Amino acid sequence: MLKTPLYTYHVQAGGKMVDFAGWQMPMMYTGIHEEHHQVRTSGGIFDVSHMGRVKVTGKHARKFLERLCTRKISDMEAGQCRYSLVCNERGGVRDDVIVYRMDDDEFLIVVNASNREKLLGHFEEVRAAGDLTVKFDDQTMSTAMVALQGPKVIPDLVAKLSAEVAALKRYRFLVKNLVIMKAIVSRTGYTGEDGVEVILPSMAVSMALGYVEKEAGDKSLLKPAGLGARDTLRMEAGMPLYGHELGEEINALSCGVDFAIALDKDQGEYGERFIGMEALKRTVAEGGPKRKLVGLAIEGKRTARQGNVIKRGGAAVGEVTSACLSPTLGHGIAMGFVDTSLTEVGTELTVDTGRGELAGKVVKLPFYKPRKG
Repeated sequence: MLKTPLYTYHVQAGGKMVDFAGWQMPMMYTGIHEEHHQVRTSGGIFDVSHMGRVKVTGKHARKFLERLCTRKISDMEAGQCRYSLVCNERGGVRDDVIVYRMDDDEFLIVVNASNREKLLGHFEEVRAAGDLTVKFDDQTMSTAMVALQGPKVIPDLVAKLSAEVAALKRYRFLVKNLVIMKAIVSRTGYTGEDGVEVILPSMAVSMALGYVEKEAGDKSLLKPAGLGARDTLRMEAGMPLYGHELGEEINALSCGVDFAIALDKDQGEYGERFIGMEALKRTVAEGGPKRKLVGLAIEGKRTARQGNVIKRGGAAVGEVTSACLSPTLGHGIAMGFVDTSLTEVGTELTVDTGRGELAGKVVKLPFYKPRKG
């Protein structure tokens, strides 16, 4: 298995290491619920170095990304990040990605760890099919990526380290020159909380993280958090996860991220049809997807599981994709695909766990929103 540059840090901090997409990653340190509450109330450190980081350069970089991504790329500004899907010809989801625009002909794509090798092959196919002048530099092994997330991260830590970074708007980034290295700092995250994600050379990440923890001063401000808390946090925030709410056989228009699908992006000065656009337009013409993603609030503290059948009046109407006992809300929550006619907020449904049924109702996503101010 692969190890991130922070492997020793995890072990010394008491991380319970597991195999995740071929990487040794910490599932938790002190406990999932404790780490979850730490992020919701103060700040958490996540090692996300297993995520793929691929630099895209060349005179056709924008054309390549317009063809690849469901989101418009050419109208992005330098220093802007944008969430997008990468689809197959059937309109299924190959992956969800974050695109960073460095310059007119220079971009960075952050992809899911489990899809990195698959996407690298796909990138080459798209480049060859379009005879595009574009180069790919997989920087996953030469860099590290750390996320600092929580309501106190920006005001109590980042503002003290850099006013420039603290002033960043959401989904914006800047490149910081730090003596002998460069770091990309973005106002992004996967927890529903505010914070930053930092990409920097792998050889420097341990030193940089040590500096950040020292500057934080109060050890209660920032603590390490593992994959378990990252999952419960993203579920409360209603964020999809590949292999659960996203997948090759799942129609992109079913996943609740329509904002990231521009079916009109083939129009205008930089118009380019993305792979899968024709299939998704057919879906719209036929009345939309048969099933759509919803959030379910489950009564009590019992939890559903991925794959559980969702029912209405005893009949199967959908399937659970993710579920947990929400540490913040104190009751079960789930996401799943149900028949489109049953997506209205307040619709009462049940989840068949195989050992009984759980009562629930459709609620608006996300389940949780952080307080402002």
